[in-house]
Amino acid sequence: MGPGLYIDIGKKARDLLYKDYQTHQKFTLTTVTANGVAITASSTRKNEMIFGEIQSQLKNKNVTVDVKANSDSNVELQYFHEYAGVNASIGLTANPVVNLAGVFGSGALAVGADVSFDTATGNFTKYNAGLSLINSDLVAALNLNNKGDSLSASYYHVVSPLTSTAVGAEMTHSFSSNENTLTFGTQHALDPLTTVKARFDNYGRASALLQHQWRPKSFVTISGEVDTKAIEKSSKVGLSLVLKP
Repeated sequence: MGPGLYIDIGKKARDLLYKDYQTHQKFTLTTVTANGVAITASSTRKNEMIFGEIQSQLKNKNVTVDVKANSDSNVELQYFHEYAGVNASIGLTANPVVNLAGVFGSGALAVGADVSFDTATGNFTKYNAGLSLINSDLVAALNLNNKGDSLSASYYHVVSPLTSTAVGAEMTHSFSSNENTLTFGTQHALDPLTTVKARFDNYGRASALLQHQWRPKSFVTISGEVDTKAIEKSSKVGLSLVLKP
């Protein structure tokens, strides 16, 4: 098992704490062509506006090619090796932003970096670094983001594999503002098809979601968020529907 890609550093905790939480309406449809190309179309309604995206993906052994069509359209190439993972992307514009990320290590220890270069200005728009430690039921990660201004430490622990019960936390420190953000989260499978998640942060925001797999690879998710420090404000509710063949 290789180290994956740079985006996989800290991904377990991020998915637990943030994935599938919605405060708007989202619809996603995925289909696979006869030659193995996966095409995903998504539409999101937010603040009376609708945003769309189309993504196609082709996998061939250790190489994956992604093409996205949205306001930031780009093409991405991913390469997987036993001890490394590299992905490069370029925007489909006249003066594109070029991104290169690499991670090296194994399935237990990985270290990597992620940089973006704006060809129009000749400046680096992003440079991040990360480190992850993984064993059978525990994942810990450290990420330096936002050009070195933000440091995040995350933790993910599987409590019970039988019920997909897990807990996680992430602490982020901003050096420029000297502010800390601490988020806790958990998930639990009520049955093989239904999962509940909850999270809470140090600003008093509490969120919960219920996700049900109503057919293979297809999910409906209802989530909500409330500010416990301002209960008088309206809570936020979101709905997501994902369809896959």
